[in-house]
Amino acid sequence: MPTTNINVRVDSALKQEAETLFNDLGLSMSSAITMFLRSAINHDGIPFEIKRPAPNAETRAALDEYEEMKRNPDGYKRYESFDDVLNEG
Repeated sequence: MPTTNINVRVDSALKQEAETLFNDLGLSMSSAITMFLRSAINHDGIPFEIKRPAPNAETRAALDEYEEMKRNPDGYKRYESFDDVLNEG
């Protein structure tokens, strides 16, 4: 079966880590990528779940606080400008 080239740009550290992993598994980069492509075709899509990373606890708390502020805007001080915030000090 004839083959073709695929050129992919990735971070050097990522490439090195992947090569180390694949070598430990007895695979070349080319065979690992071929396995991924075959798996994608067999799954008729990406062969693993892709989702947004979950926010950490600090971000989740900030988002919760934002939602609370939207529900009860009168319970929070409002400013006309960012300068007003800086000058309050």
